[in-house]
Amino acid sequence: MKRIAVLGSTGSIGRNTLNIIRAFPDKFSACALSVNDNTAELIHQIKEFLPAQVCVNDPAKAAELQRTVAPGVKVLCGPQGLEHICKSKDVDMAVLAISGSAALGPLLAAIDNKKQIATANKEALVMAGEIIRKRAAKSGARILPIDSEQSAIWQCLEGQEISKLRRIYLTASGGPFLGFTPGRMKKITLKQALSHPRWKMGRKITVDSATLMNKGLEVLEAMALFGVGADKIKVVIHPESIIHSMVEFVDGVVMAQLSITDMRIPIQYALSYPRRLASDLPGLDLIKLGSLNFSEPDTRGFPCLKLALQAARKSGTYPCVLNAANEVAVEEFLKERIDFISIPKVVERVLTRHKGISDPGIEDILASADWARRISLEIAGKLRKAD
Repeated sequence: MKRIAVLGSTGSIGRNTLNIIRAFPDKFSACALSVNDNTAELIHQIKEFLPAQVCVNDPAKAAELQRTVAPGVKVLCGPQGLEHICKSKDVDMAVLAISGSAALGPLLAAIDNKKQIATANKEALVMAGEIIRKRAAKSGARILPIDSEQSAIWQCLEGQEISKLRRIYLTASGGPFLGFTPGRMKKITLKQALSHPRWKMGRKITVDSATLMNKGLEVLEAMALFGVGADKIKVVIHPESIIHSMVEFVDGVVMAQLSITDMRIPIQYALSYPRRLASDLPGLDLIKLGSLNFSEPDTRGFPCLKLALQAARKSGTYPCVLNAANEVAVEEFLKERIDFISIPKVVERVLTRHKGISDPGIEDILASADWARRISLEIAGKLRKAD
């Protein structure tokens, strides 16, 4: 029985993880759950899964929850609560289903305590990829990706020599605005940006997919997960989202992972690894597929991808600053304070002003992120006034 802590249990990834735990009660248990502030859904999850620990980010809601749950459930609060769960001896695996840079602290705590870590959070790896790789190697912790693209790369590389890798192909659907002209891009609404053609995800990652920043962050994530440089990763547009990523080796052989678009597939593989468990999800009908299409990404129309690739090549604190600036810009767009095409403007202007540190420590990373958030808000405010 693998004891699993699901951090972000009411989000899309968290709920899908609980679906898998529910389907295999003899193999997995949800020993800990966390939410931002959705305590109403959390209460239902507590009644079903009977976790020993739960964490709520909002202190007032955490206090209220403590008065309503059974005495045997320990209620924790905030970032310290998440880290406490990841240090717990009663946790075998931590599933990081929380979005944004808030995952960095719990991730490091899980690494230092030699946990298995299944992560859908790319921001922490973007911020501090090299530091995370070194700490995981030192502690022996294993980081297992549950993003569909990173899981595909991991599965293609399993049992292969990384030195024989020629190139990773990261596939992207292209999002809802594939083929849009610059004139149409200026008129994009929040509702349109939140309507992804293939995946049902959280608001922030859905906007990142629409700007193609998500794919840029995935380049940085792959660099951290697999220890490769940006020069070995190529992004290709694949609207059908059937091939989740590909790996090319030095002999010219390309290996690809194909499946239907359902996040339960990569999540289940990470939870059950190194075994594969039977699934009741439908397989691919290769005859009905007809054809699979690929094209180059439009980095002029979607400058966020170009900015991410530039940050990847510069490395140091640039990826961290890119991520922090994007978080602020997307949040401002979600609040409808800036328009869609202002997101890359904020990120670019912050990156231009940044004086990078080539070999940062954690304190440098956190300080750079704080600086980037402050400057991003400043720039977003000016763009809002200009509109």
